[in-house]
Amino acid sequence: MPRSSSSVGAPTSVQAPTQDLRSSRRSISYHTAEIQGLEVFYREAGPADALAVLLLHGFPSSSRMWEPLLPLLADKYHLIAPDYPGFGHSSAPPPSDFSYTFDNIAGVIGELTTKLGLTSYVLLMQDYGGPVGFRMALAHPERVRGIIIQNAVSHEQGLSPLWETRRKYWADPARELDALKANFTSLAATRQRHLGSSPHPERYDPDTWTDEYAFLTRPDQAEIQTTLFLDYRTNVVSYPKWQDWLRKTKPPTLVVWGIYDPSFTVAGATAYRDDLPDAEVHLLEAGHFALDEATDEIAGHMRDFLARLDGQKG
Repeated sequence: MPRSSSSVGAPTSVQAPTQDLRSSRRSISYHTAEIQGLEVFYREAGPADALAVLLLHGFPSSSRMWEPLLPLLADKYHLIAPDYPGFGHSSAPPPSDFSYTFDNIAGVIGELTTKLGLTSYVLLMQDYGGPVGFRMALAHPERVRGIIIQNAVSHEQGLSPLWETRRKYWADPARELDALKANFTSLAATRQRHLGSSPHPERYDPDTWTDEYAFLTRPDQAEIQTTLFLDYRTNVVSYPKWQDWLRKTKPPTLVVWGIYDPSFTVAGATAYRDDLPDAEVHLLEAGHFALDEATDEIAGHMRDFLARLDGQKG
């Protein structure tokens, strides 16, 4: 029986209005800036004269984690998402050539904002983004229009039992190094950091953890990440100082928190209300990297929050 032309691989035309074919990613661009002799990579999207949002990534990710979110906000907001030194596409000198501490990383990102002319912004902080962002906020509180927390801990009760192994490393780095690497930088740990206890593993793109693991296995990465994580103990010590800043400054605050996070507990989300009774807190059916599973929800909450902030201008 003869087959119709459409069944033999002939291309078919798609009739769609031109406006439907415009990519929502059209304003996203990719850059590097030289800061302290380092090449600092960052993603940028949205109109330059709009309310700015500085997106600070977690471990072991990079600004790539924000890619699903950027097109959903870029119509109205100016988005800057940098890679820290040692992460993503930024320079990653060995620890002998750069001191990997959260103070230094916050200093580099602070200099980047100055170089880009960002004098007012909303901080969006996830995981390591919390220690970086809070340091930036305390250094320049006048720049902070508001904060958005996505699974970034500032209270001891937010640390899960996984931190027992990590605290042992802080106490005895030489003896506990191998245990930390298994708990922290292995492929299995990198995958589990995304999946957590989610009942919907089919919703997770395996490219997220395989890409992160590829970065973790680059030269010097094991030493970079274990060196930086040794400094994480300074964050826990700083929690009371950050809490005091929140109580005194009372920045407009949105908390969007994935409940399937194996590292940071739900108590870490609700604790923000102890410091900020007016904080808007949303617990989401998602994990540590909540954008894996709740992109649309997070974008919706952010758009509402940012619209209220933007309406307060002038």
